[in-house]
Amino acid sequence: MADDPRTLIDKVLVGKSDKYEFLTLKLGNRHGLVTGATGTGKTVTLQTLAEGFSNKGTAVFAADVKGDLSGIAAQGDSKPPFVQRAKDIGIEYMADKFPIVFWDVFGEQGHPVRATISEMGPLLMARLLELNDIQEGVLNIAFRVADEQGLLLLDLKDLRAMLQFLSENASTIGPKYGNIAPASIGAIQRQLLVLENQGALKFFGEPALDIHDFIRTDRDGRGVINVLAAEKLMRSPRLYATFLLWMLSELFEKLPEVGDPDQPKLVFFFDEAHLLFDNAPKPLMTAIEQVVRLIRSKGVGVYFVTQNPLDVPDVVLGQLGNRVQHALRAFTPRDQKAVRAAADTFRQNPAFDTSTVITQLNVGEALVSMLEGKGSPSIVARTLIAPPASRVGPITAEERSAIINASQVRSKYETPIDRESAYELLEKRAKAALEPEEKPAEGGILGQLGGMLGGVLGGGQTTTTKGGKPANRMSTGEMIVRSAAQSAARSLGTQITRAILRGVLGGILGGTTKRRAADFEASTGAKYNPDDLLDKK
Repeated sequence: MADDPRTLIDKVLVGKSDKYEFLTLKLGNRHGLVTGATGTGKTVTLQTLAEGFSNKGTAVFAADVKGDLSGIAAQGDSKPPFVQRAKDIGIEYMADKFPIVFWDVFGEQGHPVRATISEMGPLLMARLLELNDIQEGVLNIAFRVADEQGLLLLDLKDLRAMLQFLSENASTIGPKYGNIAPASIGAIQRQLLVLENQGALKFFGEPALDIHDFIRTDRDGRGVINVLAAEKLMRSPRLYATFLLWMLSELFEKLPEVGDPDQPKLVFFFDEAHLLFDNAPKPLMTAIEQVVRLIRSKGVGVYFVTQNPLDVPDVVLGQLGNRVQHALRAFTPRDQKAVRAAADTFRQNPAFDTSTVITQLNVGEALVSMLEGKGSPSIVARTLIAPPASRVGPITAEERSAIINASQVRSKYETPIDRESAYELLEKRAKAALEPEEKPAEGGILGQLGGMLGGVLGGGQTTTTKGGKPANRMSTGEMIVRSAAQSAARSLGTQITRAILRGVLGGILGGTTKRRAADFEASTGAKYNPDDLLDKK
């Protein structure tokens, strides 16, 4: 179709109200929010937006908490409801599939995703381990001492070894950094065990994720959609939330400043976003606010997906410009409060009452307000969301395996690496401390020589039984070998003794070899030979 709204270069089609509703690519890094009750169509909206960004060349990351998003990799199957939806919107339904890479913290349904303890940092590790302020302080000491002593913290065994080192050296480290209580060390170690039981052992280590592998395009110029298999990960909500926040932090730290690009490099969909903010301490909330505020200049757009807009703190909510609000239920006072809060965040439409319409929306409908012009929000509009072109629903295990095996990044992450780090280095130190120092034998070199010769010539010590008799008698063959060894040792001893006596006598008598030779020849008339002198003596 010549006038197909999907062909616009600088816009992503969201749906249609009394006009087509678009997300402007240049404002795609101003972040967004997709909210609504369970079963109202949030996942389908997320899929539609992900496809739209991919078609424009922007890479996408999305956490798949139910397994439904995997269908993006498969051709759409022209289901009647989606064909009819396309017709209602005024577009032709065209089935398609998209370039996709599957990731999995546990390495079961996608490429393994790993991070090192050092990359995670003490703030996120304290959040992950649910530590109190005192325990977090001890953890900070562990990171500081590891940095000062050049000890890499890569995996859980490194952190355990570091904590053990702190415990054993608390008396020397404590005066510099503060008290290190055994109870705090024990509490952190127990929390590490809990974390390991949740499967985090596979997450910490190397090769660590290279965040640039998320930002790729296929041969057709479409952005790769990175899908994190999060069904199992969601059983450990804190690990899930901390992991996604770590990825945002990595993007913020490693991507260069690009200002306001014509379109985002990457769009990051944070599903079940309420888990990120639940019981988050103030320092972590400050870090989240900073990342969300500043990461847009790195060309990254962050879109939070959750049931209730009240799940997102006001300091973050105010930075989310592109909004899609699906239906909310107003059965309880809290629900009614959420409806009013959601309605108040929109630029009001005089044609209807926003708080009333939110409770009346059908599945696949939403209130949409996108940034336009110079960044001001559009008037909220009741919108039919455009249908996805790819399959809605999960792919089969066989289809997933085929995609994983054909992936370009498969060889990079499949094999774990365990290089020398804090655990190995501290283990070496402990072994070195236990080994006795080697001491030279008494009497110096001559004493050692005498002992060696005495051992050979005398046959060494004789082992006796309780009765005083030799424990072992030598055979005839052994006696012959011993006799030959003694003879050779005597010959060697004679040569060595002569050499030593020459040096010793020469030093005692004084003078050089030439002067001694001249004196000898003058008195005897014979040629001087030091060996003759020794024989005569």
